[in-house]
Amino acid sequence: MLIDTYGRIATDLRVSLTDRCNLRCTYCMPEEGLQWLAKPELLTDDEIVRLVRIAVTDLGVTEVRFTGGEPLLRPGLVGIVEHCAALEPRPTLSLTTNGIGMARTAVALRNAGLDRVNVSLDTLRPDVFQTLTRRKRHADVLEGLHAAREAGLTPVKINSVLMHGINDDEAPELLSWALGHTYELRFIEQMPLDAQHGWRRENMVTAEEILEKLSARFALTAEEPSERGSAPAERWLVDGGPATVGVIASVTRPFCRACDRTRLTADGQVRNCLFTREESDLRTPLRSGAPDAEIAELWRAAMWGKKAGSGLDDPLFLQPQRPMSAIGG
Repeated sequence: MLIDTYGRIATDLRVSLTDRCNLRCTYCMPEEGLQWLAKPELLTDDEIVRLVRIAVTDLGVTEVRFTGGEPLLRPGLVGIVEHCAALEPRPTLSLTTNGIGMARTAVALRNAGLDRVNVSLDTLRPDVFQTLTRRKRHADVLEGLHAAREAGLTPVKINSVLMHGINDDEAPELLSWALGHTYELRFIEQMPLDAQHGWRRENMVTAEEILEKLSARFALTAEEPSERGSAPAERWLVDGGPATVGVIASVTRPFCRACDRTRLTADGQVRNCLFTREESDLRTPLRSGAPDAEIAELWRAAMWGKKAGSGLDDPLFLQPQRPMSAIGG
């Protein structure tokens, strides 16, 4: 198992397939984009599948989520999903995406074995979407959401980040719209993972603010803590249920004690925490002919050294050198 010194066991693997993205969200990267990883640095499709296989068959991973950058930009995505779905024991497979391109790939991904998707959508207003992402692709995201639902990639979850003076007034509208389309909405506190390092704690829309805005229109009832498990989202029943809304409060309400995640970057580095500044290289031994057992042991060692918490509550906290687009969600 992937166990650390605090007894936490990592069963959830996040695999970044690329650091590239077709949006330029203001809280993630500059308008001109970033310097992307060179192709030789990226894991090949076969290398990704091998590492996922080691994680599942040798290290006890039961859930695999493909992320980016934007994972739909990975040419071999469908084949990667298909091979991972054939593993024994079969892991649950999901995808975090901005939804652009989902309309043309949803059915193929479902047929390959993908179970569900998370789609990022911060606003219902096309003009605000363009301001936030610097692209005119709002309609494509909505089309992608619809395609995912129709293909059976359910529950379709929506991830929304609110920002003061831009879209923080949209919380109730977003929830009402999501409920009407049978999407599961989760608000995420803006995290210090932007390439520009412009994040400021005082500028962040907090979980408390989000819940206050939602409560002005909806009756929210907190789910029992036992229902949450290791999930990052605290969930509330909306108007008595059964529909729910979630809030991921990584900054103001850290959930590190129940963390069950391990992360693999697109260039083959293990990260034992989203906010760590240290990585463990699996690509080099992989390409040097190391057997599965050696790679598994390196992975175990990487997770054993995981810290107690993210450090976000420390005034001396330093952002990771890599931005979110290069880490994977």
